[in-house]
Amino acid sequence: MAAQEAKWRVLVSDKLAEEGLEALRESPEVEVVVKTGLEPEELKKEIEGAHGLLVRSATKVTADIMEAAPNLMAIGRAGVGVDNIDVEAATRRGIVVCNSPEGNTVAAAEHTVALMLALARNVPAADASVSAGEWKRSAFLGVELLNKTLGIIGLGKIGSEVALRAASFGMKLLGHDPFVAAESAERVGIEIGELDELLARSDFITVHVPLNKETEHLIGRETLAKVKPGVRIVNCSRGKVVDEAALAEAVKDGRVAGAGLDVFEKEPPSDSPLLGLDGVVLTPHLGASTAEAQVKVAVDVAQQVLDVLGGRPARSAVNVMPLSPEALRALDPYLPVAEKLGSLQGQLAERPVKAVELTYAGELAAEDTRLLTRAFLKGLLAPMLDEPVNLVNAAVVAQTRGVGVVESRSRESHDYVSLITSRVQADGEERTIGATLFGRSEVRIVRMDEYRVDFVPAGYMLVSMHIDQPGMIGKVGSLLGEQNINIAGMHVGRSRPQPGGRSVMVLALDNAVPPEIMEQLHRIEGIKTIQLVEL
Repeated sequence: MAAQEAKWRVLVSDKLAEEGLEALRESPEVEVVVKTGLEPEELKKEIEGAHGLLVRSATKVTADIMEAAPNLMAIGRAGVGVDNIDVEAATRRGIVVCNSPEGNTVAAAEHTVALMLALARNVPAADASVSAGEWKRSAFLGVELLNKTLGIIGLGKIGSEVALRAASFGMKLLGHDPFVAAESAERVGIEIGELDELLARSDFITVHVPLNKETEHLIGRETLAKVKPGVRIVNCSRGKVVDEAALAEAVKDGRVAGAGLDVFEKEPPSDSPLLGLDGVVLTPHLGASTAEAQVKVAVDVAQQVLDVLGGRPARSAVNVMPLSPEALRALDPYLPVAEKLGSLQGQLAERPVKAVELTYAGELAAEDTRLLTRAFLKGLLAPMLDEPVNLVNAAVVAQTRGVGVVESRSRESHDYVSLITSRVQADGEERTIGATLFGRSEVRIVRMDEYRVDFVPAGYMLVSMHIDQPGMIGKVGSLLGEQNINIAGMHVGRSRPQPGGRSVMVLALDNAVPPEIMEQLHRIEGIKTIQLVEL
């Protein structure tokens, strides 16, 4: 039997744990290409036919690099930080960027504590002294962690794990994070305070924040002027969070007793003013460098890239909202419902869409439905545009096209477990369509404007609005029959039980209807509108 031909090409451009490579190779649809240490021009050449890219921190994935990869669908970062990836450019291109925010949590937390202990007990300097044949015990008087106050800036997963370990040393915990409720922090023994208070009270300070405009040089001259004299500062987050020149000055003048850094403004830090300073401990970005962490992050991002290539959402995408496994399980069956609903609305809209209102009713009303909204927008916009639209860039594309999007929720879902109702406005016309799920996988359209309907949106379909009068169905059916176009299914919805009103008719067809036949259908007396859609 011939081997199955690979459908996807995944380039690995940084050194990755073998377990991660094996996770990719287990899929017969994936061709894995490992080429590390590439210069930008070499990377452009290698990435040209790639559908997926796996990196660590060495590869710089710029907009220019992505332009060379027209088929690229996913970028996996084996680690937390994505500073080396132009996420905004990836989003515009519809490329999923995913990381592994939990894989190295323990490793980073333990390294933070290791630097704290190294600073407290002068471990590196004492080691160097003994290795040089000296025995200067009095030169390395340290301090205990017991009863010292640890200021933690950033109480995400790593900051919280550091707090857990510091508590075991009997440290007092003071935290600052504008996105964490004081009540939840206090439940695990962390007192929440303002940044200035933390700076003034802390004997040790550790930083665990992402790098952005607000956090760049967060530890700089202004903040260092407010610290408690004799403080020791640790940074295992991102290099540019600390102004190294300002920190070096504070160490030299004694205001800061010591500093431990694992990350730097420039790596390697060949010209950092912190090099060679007494009381400073420097490590070469080792926060995630444990055997266990490297395996975890490699396998995690490899599986996420495989998920994206297989049409499934990545659980830790940084440019698509992250969802827990439980939330994904609840939403996953409704992704095709939302997308089919959007596609139907998009194909029926005869003018440019201006506004979308989505109402989630029933059980879905309790979920984070933003992913479903993106699926709807993907279906809505794809028929109208030449550019690719997917779950990553759908919201951005809608915004750039001037499409307003509103979500609402309702506990009332009529006779359905959950119901998605879409109202689309398009330059003077408005259409409301509702959809639900029967069982676990059967998408059903159950409302079109004021009409109650019930049909499966699949394949070629004729949708007509006509006068409810005898012979209408027969006229359409006869014309299609003459052209050897078979009707596979039919549904009619009426606005009122008596003839003379308006009706909607949906015909499922085995073949597309040629344009000249569509013109003849339009000319049937009583037909108001009739459109061919493909779902």
